[in-house]
Amino acid sequence: MAKFNFTTAEIEMLHQTIGQNVKKYRTLKGLTQLDLSYEMGYKSVSLVSACEPFTNGKHFNVEHLYKISRILNIPIAFLFLP
Repeated sequence: MAKFNFTTAEIEMLHQTIGQNVKKYRTLKGLTQLDLSYEMGYKSVSLVSACEPFTNGKHFNVEHLYKISRILNIPIAFLFLP
């Protein structure tokens, strides 16, 4: 039996927080969604534009977060802060 019981709402809030932080730090660095997408190795904004607002449950994975933190030159932990 699991020791912790994480709710769907709790996990969704985490994904929303991460998306909001990506947008915040991206805009502070003066990058567009397209700029960030290109730097991550994508040819369109579809990933970033869906994950920042957590559209239809779309969220960044660990690889995405690693790339974003390196591109934005911030500690990855900053993306998790409320």
